[in-house]
Amino acid sequence: MDQDRAQDRAQDRAQDRARDYARGQAQSPQAQSRAHDQFQRFFGGPPLAVIGRLILLSILVGVILAAIGLDPLNILGSVRQLIINIWTMGFGIVRWLWRYFLLGAVIVLPIWLLVRLAKAPSGR
Repeated sequence: MDQDRAQDRAQDRAQDRARDYARGQAQSPQAQSRAHDQFQRFFGGPPLAVIGRLILLSILVGVILAAIGLDPLNILGSVRQLIINIWTMGFGIVRWLWRYFLLGAVIVLPIWLLVRLAKAPSGR
């Protein structure tokens, strides 16, 4: 008798699933929630917020690329021209960078060394 009831319930559930599938409601609420969570995990958050951040980031990157002379309609030509401009600057840019490196190193390296010595384990 219990077996008959269990079979009847199983048939009822199968019929409910078939009816839901026919209506386009094949997913249970738990499955829909999992799908929604996976969708948000893929996007890294709510899709509209992510799209908004991507739009703002694209504008920021576009401004930066425009500042160095890249043109979105002719990206390959712009990159080639940028490389040529850097090449024609020659070693003047290396000398310029070297001066700033030395100036920063005079401050950064002693501080780094002092921090490393302060954190060094004391030996016995």
